[in-house]
Amino acid sequence: MDFIVTAFRAGGPFMYVILVVLITGIAIMVERAIFILGRNRIDNNAFVNRVLEFVQHNNIKSAIEFCSVSNAALPKVTRAGLEEANKSAADIQNAFELAALAEIPKLEKRTQYLSMIANISTLLGLLGTIFGLISSFEAVSSADASMKATLLSGGISQAMNTTAFGLIAAIPCMIGYSIIQEKTNELIDEINQNVARIYKRLIAAKTKKGK
Repeated sequence: MDFIVTAFRAGGPFMYVILVVLITGIAIMVERAIFILGRNRIDNNAFVNRVLEFVQHNNIKSAIEFCSVSNAALPKVTRAGLEEANKSAADIQNAFELAALAEIPKLEKRTQYLSMIANISTLLGLLGTIFGLISSFEAVSSADASMKATLLSGGISQAMNTTAFGLIAAIPCMIGYSIIQEKTNELIDEINQNVARIYKRLIAAKTKKGK
């Protein structure tokens, strides 16, 4: 632990900038994980089967009330379509699509920042190393010949600390970005598939009722 503290202090002001970037990335990862894996993670099959059961019995009001229980994206999109159940097929489809256009961006929000933060962390680490090397060579140029090797090796060691810390900050952000992006895509695919099932059942129920 003492080595980490010493290396951090030796890295100079760039270490504090990278630390702020890392904390920002961690905050985004935690917020997105709670939103994607917590708030929007429901039992889709059970939810859809229950809605389809209401639709089959022409109990649209109960289906809408059932959707209102959850704040997840799928129930919100489903509710928008169910509220237009008495209108034409085109109106129902438009309601589903508009609701999806409103909810899906919320699922993707801020995730892209994680990739950017990882790149920024790496670049800040390299920039800190470059500035550190410049300072080291400037110090060596005015030092005694007997001290040049010691000063140069010590300066390079300190300068490399920023590169190491930049990578330490970048790696978890990239891992978090990949995982959250994958889970978000899975959730969006599930929403599209389940909404399509509900839409087909609504249209089938309207057709049957019309007969």
